[in-house]
Amino acid sequence: METVFITGGAGFIGSRLTGLLAQRYRVVAYDSLLPQVHGGNPDNRARFEAAGGKLIKGDVRDRAALQDALAQVAPAIVVHLASETGTGQSYDFVGRYCEVNVGGTANLVEAIRAVGSVRRVLLASSRAVYGEGACVGPDGRPAAAVERRPADIAVGDYAPHDATGLRLNPVPTDAVTCPVAPASIYASTKLMQEFLLRQAFWGTPVGVGVLRMQNVFGEGQSLNNPYTGVLSIFVRQIQEGLALRLYEDGNAVRDFIHVDDVARAFLALAEVPQLPERAIDIGSGETVSLLDVSRRLLAMLGAAPDRFEITGEFRPGDIRHAVADISAARTMLGWRPQVSLEAGLQRLVEWSRVPAV
Repeated sequence: METVFITGGAGFIGSRLTGLLAQRYRVVAYDSLLPQVHGGNPDNRARFEAAGGKLIKGDVRDRAALQDALAQVAPAIVVHLASETGTGQSYDFVGRYCEVNVGGTANLVEAIRAVGSVRRVLLASSRAVYGEGACVGPDGRPAAAVERRPADIAVGDYAPHDATGLRLNPVPTDAVTCPVAPASIYASTKLMQEFLLRQAFWGTPVGVGVLRMQNVFGEGQSLNNPYTGVLSIFVRQIQEGLALRLYEDGNAVRDFIHVDDVARAFLALAEVPQLPERAIDIGSGETVSLLDVSRRLLAMLGAAPDRFEITGEFRPGDIRHAVADISAARTMLGWRPQVSLEAGLQRLVEWSRVPAV
């Protein structure tokens, strides 16, 4: 059996991917088991071990340890999931994000070159690399959105605008037609991961595949990490009796994709006969406002329907509208989402009610 080596493989996405891969590959995870992510959340580690995965504890910042791990297992496929996540946290910990996301990817490149067995590298990138994402002007033509300006925010105008101040209309984002424009430290480091992998293996037999994911959610996402997915944060806050704080006017739009669908997308990318040269957008292809999804979670958890606050606040790096054009994933990978938002929310809520062991 060929070996798949997954950085961050004992975590939220990696543990599910291991379950899908284990019947066809030997799976080895390289994971630092960061307490912020894994603390009080044993489900993912247990899921990984139940699938038969082998764990090597290590940090991608440790070049020697990473090279030794790859040399031990000589993988054919590497899936790079290990990453610092969270737009807000990246603003406060610039060095840490660059060390893990950029430096860790550089270390992985050198380890892959040294081992010589790898034929395919798959990266978990993010829709954050687009900034505001794809937009059109009043005439329906594509237009580039710039980072939202404090003057507009101050008067409650949260919509994206172009460089001249013209108000734009968001549309589904596709990697081929939408230019990258990262608006946060986190987003910039994710884009640099893409650049490093694309450039490091140019002209070699090593293929590189990139998935740009929308907001991933589901059972197993840490409820204790204040920088994890917004839905997990909302669930924890509701259970603690807190009022949900919604930024701006509550109508920021997101595209939520369940973790099981993301794992299936990586499986498809691992096994597609020809790796797409372009990045592939992974999402549900559908939008929901944070206000709407908050109300759904409050209802599911039996909380008062008005237990939220519209703050009007704006966080640097936040974007207004996010939704993926998933047509390339359908045509190139034969992939489409299978878990609806409603079903995924119900599964997240039911899982959150089970006490951690």
